[in-house]
Amino acid sequence: MNKKLKLAVCQNKVIADKDKNLLKMKKMIAKAVKQGVELIILPEMFNCPYDNHYFPIYSEEIPGGKTYEFLSKQAKEHNIYLIGGSIPETVVEDKDEKLYNTSLIFGPDGKLLDKHRKIHLFDVDLSDGVTFLESNTLSYGEKVTVVETELINIGVAICYDLRFPELMRLMVDKGAEMIIIPGAFNTVTGPAHWETLLKARAVDNQVFVVGASPARNLEADYHAYGHSMIIDPWAEKLHEAGSKEDVIIQEIDLTKLEKIREELPLLKHRRSDLYKLEEI
Repeated sequence: MNKKLKLAVCQNKVIADKDKNLLKMKKMIAKAVKQGVELIILPEMFNCPYDNHYFPIYSEEIPGGKTYEFLSKQAKEHNIYLIGGSIPETVVEDKDEKLYNTSLIFGPDGKLLDKHRKIHLFDVDLSDGVTFLESNTLSYGEKVTVVETELINIGVAICYDLRFPELMRLMVDKGAEMIIIPGAFNTVTGPAHWETLLKARAVDNQVFVVGASPARNLEADYHAYGHSMIIDPWAEKLHEAGSKEDVIIQEIDLTKLEKIREELPLLKHRRSDLYKLEEI
């Protein structure tokens, strides 16, 4: 493992125009690359407004599709690892069509390393006025996703997945040293829980955690909280965006993970004989 890793989160304001969203992201990626980053992370639904109405319209088959090709090209052209936030994915099996909220993970050669389909769907009716039923259009993912890279072992989950600590622990059991969460928490749940959950997952699992949110667009029906952030294994916040568009860049010291796990070996102290998580 290299001892240092420079990463970036591109927090874009998503509008109802896929081409313009991709063009904006292209500029953000180029800005990050100029500062020597090796890993770039994009937000949940970075190419598509977060709305059930738009998911079928913006959805793409994988491999193929405009966004898939865009991400592959960007990773290869800039020689970076690229976590493509998430996009709506179309899957057709025996004439049965399903949609998933899917994150694509690309290597520096532009090849798809893996993909994560959102496991827990956001079906809520909050008293403060936010109601959303992802299951009206999206299907449930079924796989715990961890990717081994030359930089660090990366677990990927999406937004509402963050609220399920057993999923994060399964990622760590599979070797994750960093957990990446593309997530569009809203202006009700975001201020209440986003930072708290990111820090909790970091300290419980002794991993780096990166939350990648879209910027807030008050003209959209759904208002993302923003505040993408990078947390270290001691639950220290290393960097945070605001609610507007931003590219946050942070160099992290990977020896801190080793040091914390050695000095406070909670992962070794687990009484797995008393409690055993069943793999999803």
